[in-house]
Amino acid sequence: MAKRKVIITCAVTGAIHTPSMSPALPVTAEQIADAAIGAAEAGAAIVHLHARNPVDGRPDQTPEGFSPFLQVIKQRSDCVVNITTGGAPTMTIEERVRPAATHKPEVASLNMGSMNFGLFGMLNRFKDFKHQWEKDYLSDKGIIFRNSFADIEYILTTCAENGTRFEFECYDTSHLYNLKYFYDQGIVKGPLFVQTVFGLQGGIGAHPEDVLHMKRTADRLFGDNYRWSVLGAGRNQLPIAAMSAAMGGNIRVGLEDSLWAGPGKFAESNAQQVTLARQIIEGLGLEVATPDEAREILELKGADKVGF
Repeated sequence: MAKRKVIITCAVTGAIHTPSMSPALPVTAEQIADAAIGAAEAGAAIVHLHARNPVDGRPDQTPEGFSPFLQVIKQRSDCVVNITTGGAPTMTIEERVRPAATHKPEVASLNMGSMNFGLFGMLNRFKDFKHQWEKDYLSDKGIIFRNSFADIEYILTTCAENGTRFEFECYDTSHLYNLKYFYDQGIVKGPLFVQTVFGLQGGIGAHPEDVLHMKRTADRLFGDNYRWSVLGAGRNQLPIAAMSAAMGGNIRVGLEDSLWAGPGKFAESNAQQVTLARQIIEGLGLEVATPDEAREILELKGADKVGF
């Protein structure tokens, strides 16, 4: 009997953590490319990418900010590239979609609902910052991450002709129902790649019952026409990854989502987190999916049809 294949996605830098928090967090294009390639070599079939200003590390959602590392990754790896349309909660929807619309990746992320977005809890642990923007950004208790129906439809229609499939990021139960609306309207097609997100302040929690609830809801809404993956924020990353692998799902890790490699132990790299995820998968008697196997599972267009 063939072993089930589990897709590992690695989100290498993101827009949540800031440079002063960890020297391992990639900031420059060279660092982001190296981190993505290292993650792929460790077993990640998909790399999820944000760009940053190389000087101070703030999020950069210009297509030009992505170009240098996209080209290097394509030259040096066959991994699937997933470009964010989330950007940062402080950006407009027009800013957020531009990199995916320009570079036409195989996969792009898409946030499926508006939500309170609380990063301020990290100030309990991190006190010293190199750049003022970091503390200002993290301390803001007024952030609402806007993803209205109009915003979601704007991203879907803007990228409709690119053949890009989406990683639908669902931070709460209502986001699954929002996705069901677009599915029922025929605006999105299966198999849906559903990334359920746990443990971020403002979204659903990280209790095992929360994971089960999201999985049961997605099963009821989408039947066998979706592929389930999980993202656990912070210290929840690996426990929730283990739950997903045991329950038939896929896994997302990376320094975007967590800076840790264990209790009180900073991760040295994205590749280290991928290796830990791989150990969980293989310890359960499962196999890590290759990039081409992920393309088949998610029915992607192929690396030869991207715009970079």
